[in-house]
Amino acid sequence: MAVSPETPEPHADELSEMALEELDAACALRWVEMKAITPWGDTYEGMAPSGREVEVERRYLWAHDPVGAIIIEVEVRDPAKRTGAEARAVISPPGVETA
Repeated sequence: MAVSPETPEPHADELSEMALEELDAACALRWVEMKAITPWGDTYEGMAPSGREVEVERRYLWAHDPVGAIIIEVEVRDPAKRTGAEARAVISPPGVETA
């Protein structure tokens, strides 16, 4: 069995996990709610599961492909460590199929 010389620090991937959780919450809005706030973005301070302070940014942007779709982007940053993680989804309008 190979042993890795580097042991990941506890909660090393918590920023990615937080970004995905925040993306799930952002995508839970109904289409009419998303459409009403696009384009829009917001940044707020939060706490990671490990207790460290992080910045969370959520953006709703119009997509070019497919036409009329909304891009939802989430970024979770640890300014002190200069690290971060992003998650992204494209939500098509009702009745529009994506390939």
